Amino acid sequence: MANAPTPTEQQSILGALRSPRRLRTEVLAGLVVALALIPEAISFSIIAGVDPRVGLFASFTMAVTIAVVGGRPAMISAATGAVALVVAPLVHSHGLNYLVAAVILAGVLQLLLGGLGVARLMRFVPRSVMVGFVNALAILIFLSQLPHLLGVPWLVYPMVVAAIAIMVALPKLTTAIPAPLVAIVVLTAVTVGLGWSVPNVGDEGQLPSSLPALLIPDVPFTVHTLAVIAPYSLTMAVVGLLESLMTAKLVDDITDTHSNKSREAMGQGVANVVTGFFGGMGGCAMIGQTMINVKACGARTRISTFLAGTLLLGLVVGLGDVVARIPMAALVAVMIMVSVGTFDWHRISPNTLRRMPKSETTVMVATVAVTVATDNLAYGVTVGTLTAMVLFARRVAHMTEVVDIAHPDENTRVYAVKGELFFASSNDLVYQFDYVGDPANVVIDMSHAHIWDASTVATLDAITTKYAAKGKTVRIVGMNDNSAERHARLSGQLAGEH
Repeated sequence: MANAPTPTEQQSILGALRSPRRLRTEVLAGLVVALALIPEAISFSIIAGVDPRVGLFASFTMAVTIAVVGGRPAMISAATGAVALVVAPLVHSHGLNYLVAAVILAGVLQLLLGGLGVARLMRFVPRSVMVGFVNALAILIFLSQLPHLLGVPWLVYPMVVAAIAIMVALPKLTTAIPAPLVAIVVLTAVTVGLGWSVPNVGDEGQLPSSLPALLIPDVPFTVHTLAVIAPYSLTMAVVGLLESLMTAKLVDDITDTHSNKSREAMGQGVANVVTGFFGGMGGCAMIGQTMINVKACGARTRISTFLAGTLLLGLVVGLGDVVARIPMAALVAVMIMVSVGTFDWHRISPNTLRRMPKSETTVMVATVAVTVATDNLAYGVTVGTLTAMVLFARRVAHMTEVVDIAHPDENTRVYAVKGELFFASSNDLVYQFDYVGDPANVVIDMSHAHIWDASTVATLDAITTKYAAKGKTVRIVGMNDNSAERHARLSGQLAGEH
């Protein structure tokens, strides 16, 4: 019996092509994601103030391009709500051509940021921020479905319940076909067969009937144009990269594999440039659809991502009349299940919260609260990371101490400084010595301390100056090589910084 493929081997395209079972999983996952992308892309187009075709074409070009050039296999990129919110004011004030120009520039900026190694900054995102990001994402996915459940015919509610029941029960019987796909097909067949009048995909907006065409934005190539689009492009680039890299890290954890974040950052840039030249509204990684692809359907390769884009275009252009009749209740049920499956229930259980340091819980709550309040994952991650940094600095600052350890003779006193010395911990250091009562010779032993910044060197200079003003001498000993080098280079050069 052959060994099961490892998580890394599961990402192999050749491996999937050689295995009918794995290929079927990739194909069906791509189909489910394509169906789920359609109403989302239309909704985001409406938010951005553009024709639904702009969002649908963007989802097609983003998915197909990122499948080839991206760094994270099985991750879905398409038109997103975050990008739609960013570009909406530009569309309102200057129109579609300026939007296209902004998307292209955003892609170029992402290429530059990726090349400069911005992806490496992900190492500074704490685990508690990641948990908050995931839980906020789950909440936003659920909240985004509420408009489809308000003011609708009563039949929608039992349909949603039935679809959820199918997705819960079917995997216990078989995993040969993704449960979300079965739920969509069954509800569509029942709705059409019985002639029920319920909201469907066609109600979300008109589907395109032609393929996207190459488009050069009709804008003046002037400094004024650059000044108009640059703020939107930069915001789009940063928000898109942050959401994409966070999503890539989440998929890494789910699949127990590692992805090339720098390649992903540059791939997002290429995808946005391509999308812009085909008249799309731009985008980034779609977290909900990625969870459908990876978690609900079990996809692991670029095949599913590529097919999600191509099937999306094929469905809306070639089978638009059929797709338009898919009830929104089925897609809402799929997204609700994604929301429930994405939420990290373990981290909010009473037992876990009791064991977790309060600072970690604070960071997680801050990330969730800001994200949900602003409807922007980028803001939440930024606030969460800054909160974690402040709490960490505060915690480390309180681990520094000055201890009187020896009196070799009546004219000498030895202090030991212990801890990590930086701006937050060294500020109070100057107040922990007895400048008046100490003898003529003072020794400060730094064997158990480390100097991290110029603020600490300035503080040590201040201590020496205060003792000198009393006619006393100070000798600093025991520095490690790194601290000694920093102290030698900066001491005496920082007058006025203490």
